[in-house]
Amino acid sequence: MGRRRKAREIALQVLYQIDVLKVDAKEAIQLFWSNFEVSEEASEFSFKLIEGTSNHREGIDKLIDSCSENWSLGRMAKVDRNILRMATYELLYCHDIPYKVTLNEAIDLGKNYGSENSGSFINGILDALYVRLQRENAD
Repeated sequence: MGRRRKAREIALQVLYQIDVLKVDAKEAIQLFWSNFEVSEEASEFSFKLIEGTSNHREGIDKLIDSCSENWSLGRMAKVDRNILRMATYELLYCHDIPYKVTLNEAIDLGKNYGSENSGSFINGILDALYVRLQRENAD
């Protein structure tokens, strides 16, 4: 498994923890690091994803909500919601990562950790979000 794939899995676990326990990112990261051994390579990228997603969560949530027809964030499965948050952060702030990579990684995480329909659900919302971002950048 690649270091970025592992980092995304770690970030998803910590973001899920933040969502469920309502703790701040630093506390959740510290709790995770104190209980699990993480390679230095994976910890750097996962930290970036966790901190970035947490710091921009309000704007990310608004963007996801605006691109998800008939699905409010509160109705989404926690796993799907946090995968979408992390992928949206990547799309907005990690310009070195191609869209297709972010999309594929998010879909794979959904298939591995979400429900039977998570992959297609995540794909649909991220596609709508990407089209919207492309349109806004063109204007």
